[in-house]
Amino acid sequence: MQTTPEGIAAVPSRSLRPAGIWSWLTTVDHKRIGILYLVTAMIFFLFGGTEAFIMRLQLMRPDNHVVTEALFDQLFTMHGVTMIFLAIMPLQIGYMNYIVPLQIGARDVAFPRLNAAGFWLFLAGGIVLNSSWLLGGAPNAGWYNYAPINLGGVLNPGPDVHGIDFYILGIQLAGLGTLLGGINFLATIINLRAPGMTPMRMPLFVWTSLITSVLILFAFPPLTANLGLLMFDRLFHTGFFNVAKGGNVLLWQQLFWIFGHPEVYIMILPAFGMISEIVPTFSGKPLFGYSSMVFATIVIAFMAFMVWSHHMFTVGMGPLINSIFAATSMAIAVPTGVKIFNWIATMAGGRIRFTTTMLFVVGFLVSFVIGGMSGVILAAAPADYQLNGSYFLVAHIHYVLIGGSLFAILAGTHYWFPKITGRMLSERRGRWSFWLVIIGFNATFFPMHFLGLYGMPRRVATYPPNLGLNTLNMLETLGVFVLTAGLLILLFNLRTSLLRGAPAGADPWEDGRTLEWAIPSPVPEYNFARVPLVRGRDALWTEKMYGDGRMLPADPDPAFHDGSIHLPSSTWLPLIPAITLTATVYAAVYRVWPLAVLGILCAFCGVFRLMYDPDPGHWVTPD
Repeated sequence: MQTTPEGIAAVPSRSLRPAGIWSWLTTVDHKRIGILYLVTAMIFFLFGGTEAFIMRLQLMRPDNHVVTEALFDQLFTMHGVTMIFLAIMPLQIGYMNYIVPLQIGARDVAFPRLNAAGFWLFLAGGIVLNSSWLLGGAPNAGWYNYAPINLGGVLNPGPDVHGIDFYILGIQLAGLGTLLGGINFLATIINLRAPGMTPMRMPLFVWTSLITSVLILFAFPPLTANLGLLMFDRLFHTGFFNVAKGGNVLLWQQLFWIFGHPEVYIMILPAFGMISEIVPTFSGKPLFGYSSMVFATIVIAFMAFMVWSHHMFTVGMGPLINSIFAATSMAIAVPTGVKIFNWIATMAGGRIRFTTTMLFVVGFLVSFVIGGMSGVILAAAPADYQLNGSYFLVAHIHYVLIGGSLFAILAGTHYWFPKITGRMLSERRGRWSFWLVIIGFNATFFPMHFLGLYGMPRRVATYPPNLGLNTLNMLETLGVFVLTAGLLILLFNLRTSLLRGAPAGADPWEDGRTLEWAIPSPVPEYNFARVPLVRGRDALWTEKMYGDGRMLPADPDPAFHDGSIHLPSSTWLPLIPAITLTATVYAAVYRVWPLAVLGILCAFCGVFRLMYDPDPGHWVTPD
């Protein structure tokens, strides 16, 4: 046992690895927070998938009665909200939490306690949203929650008067957690990079995480303001969106889509980063056009705030505004196309290994290109006017978010599972899951293009039998069964491999090029025994080519005192804001104002304690 300069005993890392449920509730380790995000988002994904499955059963046949129209509206709303806010985006934030500090050579994020608080606020928001099912009725105005339907009353009496309140306050909680996470990643990537890791040496996943955090920082405040105005309209009877009181219903749409379209890139940019890490590893060659990929990511983020009104081509803004936003919507395809061609160029001439990971990458490329092409069609205002309310738009968004974001996440899951767990996934089960997922996905969503062209409107619970829509709807529902089977095999593969998978070494793919593959699998509590010295763009490849294959330690290393490492301590303090604000939400929903005020005061006290409570940390020695 060694001692720190302060005379505090430093114990071996393995003796401080926490165990039990309390350790997960109090952890501030970025790796454990990442795992919490991943597991929680997978559970919410199952919820959202179940909601979609029930809707497809309802639409399998004309004039079907699996669910009522009122329940269908709730399923439709909660499916969209769950997939976007509680599944796809948190899955990517989970990988950002786990992988980004490793790729930049850091031992943790800049603000570990803030990171933990962000997760618990996200979880609280998800619980609030889904508890609406048990408390009288879920929100039923669509995931976009347009005014004036979101005000209730005659236009939307709903199954319960509180459904939209759960939407407002649940998303506020989850969004606050996401905003805290974005701030944390910005501070971490800017300040905690290992010596030698200049911005143009950062891995593409780090770059996309950085740009995604910037998008979060600027996109979520308009949503927060919008939800705040609606909260005042519903709880205190103001008139921001109520036309009878001088309000404007389009104000909601403008503020919502100022957030909503950057949100699409918040969900897709980390996916681009994952693909940019995987393709070089399994092609055996460096990423083609690294600099152009970085600048394309920056351009996409900038232009993401210039296209929101293409969601509003049908509201009567006029030909000039429609033309401007049509042009910017088509122009944003250019930097996206740069990425597609660079990935293909990286694979061209490479020694491609078609593992399950790489199969999902190919599925991503094909599906995302199809989604992008349909997006260009919808970017033309006259075409959008005809297709906006049809299933063509449903096909487009699913090819972008499932064929794009989800396929990249599945590729990243197979890629980083050995690093996170120390176990290899079964390739045989992985290939079965891939082929079922890709077949089921296309059988489900490709026919929606034709349904849209045939005129089937979206957001409807049924359709008459004489419109020629029966066969395609039946095919889509059968596709859902195949897609579900593929995802269930994936879950079985994850569980079985976690328990009995083959042990994974530090670099199980043998061509790992970034810093996470230079350390053991699973990753020790302290990440790096010595903070590494980065001597090239692909840090580990550089050492393999020009060194002895080991990462050289940075010298001097101020965090390495006599062989001991200082790490933040676990604490229950990040739980306080989440618990108190959750209680405040329920008090506000049911108009118990004294309890709501008390909850806000307790939340402020918890935040103050969290900010100013000293963290002595603990010292460990590498195993």
